[in-house]
Amino acid sequence: MSSEISWVQAMNPRDSKLNLLLIALPITLYFAYIAHDESMSFVFSLLAIMPLAFLMGRATEEIALYTSESLGGLLNATFGNAAEMIIALLAIYTASKAASGSDTEALMVGLVQASLIGSILGNILLVMGLAFLWGGINFPEQKFSETQVSSNGSLMLLAMIVLIIPTVFNSTVGGVEGEEGVMRLSHVAAVVLLFLYGLFLYFQFKSHVDLFATETHGHEAPEMSKRDAIILLVVATILVSWMAEILVHSVEYAASDDGLGLPHLFIGVILLPLFGNAAEHFTAVVVAGKDKMDLSFAISMGSSTQIAVFVAPMMILVAWALDVPLTFEFGLLETVSAFLAVLIVNIIASDGKSNWLEGAMLLGTYLVLGAAFLFYP
Repeated sequence: MSSEISWVQAMNPRDSKLNLLLIALPITLYFAYIAHDESMSFVFSLLAIMPLAFLMGRATEEIALYTSESLGGLLNATFGNAAEMIIALLAIYTASKAASGSDTEALMVGLVQASLIGSILGNILLVMGLAFLWGGINFPEQKFSETQVSSNGSLMLLAMIVLIIPTVFNSTVGGVEGEEGVMRLSHVAAVVLLFLYGLFLYFQFKSHVDLFATETHGHEAPEMSKRDAIILLVVATILVSWMAEILVHSVEYAASDDGLGLPHLFIGVILLPLFGNAAEHFTAVVVAGKDKMDLSFAISMGSSTQIAVFVAPMMILVAWALDVPLTFEFGLLETVSAFLAVLIVNIIASDGKSNWLEGAMLLGTYLVLGAAFLFYP
């Protein structure tokens, strides 16, 4: 079977609708390299990342079908957050090239911190809220694994402690000593979180795999050859990196009064995770409508857990290596928002059941927090 035929077969009509947004790719290149319009470059690079992130996820799913269930799950979890990781890495690299203490360095560090918080909030409030709402409209009550709630919820609460402690530490100590202490504390916490994430993966995919069994693809046959899937993944990753580079370099102008005038917090917390994870969000809501709440919960809560205990600490260590002052002190508004979001999700999901009203509550919480970040000066 030729590559062209297998790739076409891999895309069903629902997929092709999202792929129409690939038109944003050449438009982004036009505004970035010909028209030199940074505001439009920012807008269309955001749009372009959405279908490209979907293609990355689709290729990863196909590759996972050729591997073991545990390795496939790890691949899906890792590449599901690839767009955010690429954007964060490019922002850290840009900060490392800027002068120490400059506005550019501060903006890039703030962008990374905001996008990490935004990914957590978007997954556990927006995605889970939509999934509960859509699933609740189709079914009076839905159930999912309480083991997933317990293990993921506990890790998320631990991650929130890691966010709260540096903020409290700096407020208590203050001054240069406080800033240095927060930096060292963040490095230690990053190593601890990565170690615990490794233990969590072993628990989920090796020692207690039966507790996390979900109705995923089962014996689903691959629609693409392994070679085609790898090529698609590589090409999509390169294009996402290209769009992310344009995005990162245009975000400073987009956040200025001469550009779109959007607060950098709103860009990082709301816009970047929304567009970077749109395809994954759609999948979680669709499977919830089919009463596959274990899978829907695994997508939403699992992605948040990985952001909190893998992606965030990894970014801290990368920034440390590049001498960028990125810490777990994300700011009072961001920290309180994330903690309260994790708290309400743990309370709502603790019984392993969901309905449309609980979904509406989560969405209401997300809207209020989104408004707070939009109006933040």
